[in-house]
Amino acid sequence: MLNRMLWCIKNMKGRILFLMMMVFTISFMNVYGVQRFPKPEFESGYVQPETLQPSARSAVLATMDVVVLAFALALVSWLVLKKRSRKGVFLTSVFSLAYFGFYRQGCVCSIGAIQNVTLALFDSSYVIPLAAITFFILPLIFTLFFGRTFCAGVCPFGAIQDLVSFRPQKIDPRLNAILGVIPYIYLGLAILYAATGTDFIICRYDPFVGIFRFSATFGMYIFAGTLLVSGIFIARPYCRYLCPYGVLLNWISRFSWLHITITPSNCIQCRLCEDSCPYDAIDMPLIGRNPENRAVTIRKLILICLLVPFFVVLGGWTGSRLHETLAGVNGKVRLAKELLEPLKFADQPETFEIAAYKSSGKPLSLVYAEASQVLRQFYTGSWILGCFIGLVFGIILASRLLTRYRTDYSPNKGACFSCTRCVDYCPVEKNGLKEIQP
Repeated sequence: MLNRMLWCIKNMKGRILFLMMMVFTISFMNVYGVQRFPKPEFESGYVQPETLQPSARSAVLATMDVVVLAFALALVSWLVLKKRSRKGVFLTSVFSLAYFGFYRQGCVCSIGAIQNVTLALFDSSYVIPLAAITFFILPLIFTLFFGRTFCAGVCPFGAIQDLVSFRPQKIDPRLNAILGVIPYIYLGLAILYAATGTDFIICRYDPFVGIFRFSATFGMYIFAGTLLVSGIFIARPYCRYLCPYGVLLNWISRFSWLHITITPSNCIQCRLCEDSCPYDAIDMPLIGRNPENRAVTIRKLILICLLVPFFVVLGGWTGSRLHETLAGVNGKVRLAKELLEPLKFADQPETFEIAAYKSSGKPLSLVYAEASQVLRQFYTGSWILGCFIGLVFGIILASRLLTRYRTDYSPNKGACFSCTRCVDYCPVEKNGLKEIQP
């Protein structure tokens, strides 16, 4: 027994000694590693940045954002189609502004997700975040079923403009149609620059994210302030004349399964809703005009069939002529220009691209080859962009030539934001009557 106790004591001492040696060895290795690999020091005053690790909270926040987005879309769709409550939609939009705007600082947003999806389609090495895909697709799905309820009370950009819309005025229909082309151009440019890996221009020139983060540049503050001030008299100027995501919602909403109506029953032609919509999204009745005869309709259709292809080809050719100008902001193209014409840029400070090129040891021929490839991409993309804009012009012209006869006041399913303002003006809605004689 005594021998066994002595063996246990010796064995325990051996284990403790071994453990102490291991701790000492690990500590010595850590000290030795620090002494052997010190942080680099540069004469230029470079400061070694701290190593950052991804936060586990970011994944939780992304999941929470998706859940809140789905809940808000479902709630607004119910308020618009079932409750027909302007007050409920407005309160939900205030919550969306507080959460998606100031709390989450406008990111992830459905508008900017256009660029993430585009880059993922054209660049196989880019891994798109799941939250970006969800924010891009989910509002489109709800729009297909219920109309533009995302614009009504979920989008923080629309909400911040609604808060300042005190005295909205009507816009001339011709000016409204011309300004309505800008979002199509913006969408095309955003897709072109994202597909070529040039830039995310929607995020770069976003007018409201800088306000949400309190970190915008002076120029962006001026831009956002101009939009908000003009929003006092022009309801939602960004949504109507700039938002590229609104183009997609406009297209899909035209095929929506359910959509808000001005009256829950038959229209009594009281005309109280004529001036209720600040977005010019109510189609007026056209029963007073005499229907066109068959010959006039055929001539208009022939004219449209000739003009639309003409605008498409003209737009594509014009876009192809501008491909070098559009590609000038690409980093590879800009670097090639600076190396090809050094005297032209001699008076300017050395750019980041030039400094990176000098330190990389890349041959000049490779720089020119990469720039040529980007230019070819822009040439093809500019053709497609120009054809797209030409098609938009042709469709707008066709819609102006063709006349659709209507007997009731009804929302334009593409342009309507489902804000339910017109509902408050309808006497059938207020009185709960199913049918009233005018």
